[in-house]
Amino acid sequence: PLESGHITISRAARQSTFPSRFQLIAAMNPCPCGYQGAFAATGKACRCTPDAIARYQTRLSGPLLDRIDMQVEVTAVPAQQLMAQADGESSATVAQRVAAARQRQMQRQAVPNADINAGRIDALCALDAATQRFAQSAAQRLNWSGRALHRTLKVARSIADLAGVEHISTAHVAEALQLRRALAVG
Repeated sequence: PLESGHITISRAARQSTFPSRFQLIAAMNPCPCGYQGAFAATGKACRCTPDAIARYQTRLSGPLLDRIDMQVEVTAVPAQQLMAQADGESSATVAQRVAAARQRQMQRQAVPNADINAGRIDALCALDAATQRFAQSAAQRLNWSGRALHRTLKVARSIADLAGVEHISTAHVAEALQLRRALAVG
């Protein structure tokens, strides 16, 4: 359902197919107790063993993680920093940039970048020679599947669209790589 956009349920010699287009957003603690790496912000120390952390993090299968486009670690923040005035752009400014990027996508390919099929990735996410070498090297070093590489290229295409540029650069691919960091065990 994550890829096909539909689900088929079979019961008692009958089948029904339903649409299932959705955006999956998930969260998990870094360890079973939830305090790994959070001592500075919370004053609470992790009490989990490295083996317990490894078992906990491997509960998510590789094939499932392959289908999650962005994996971002959000560390604990002290209360006073959390309550401070946020720096950066306003939500309205970001919303305008996102709307412009989506309009570029629809004009270029008639579907959002997330819906580009594998057969069109080479044409719509074209890379110059240096950027292609960088992406291939990273995929090889990180032992990625073809699916993981394609998903990263689609995220890089979105980053380029948000920047308002036509061609994907090495910087766009590097940013997409950072948004796909695997779980760090230990």
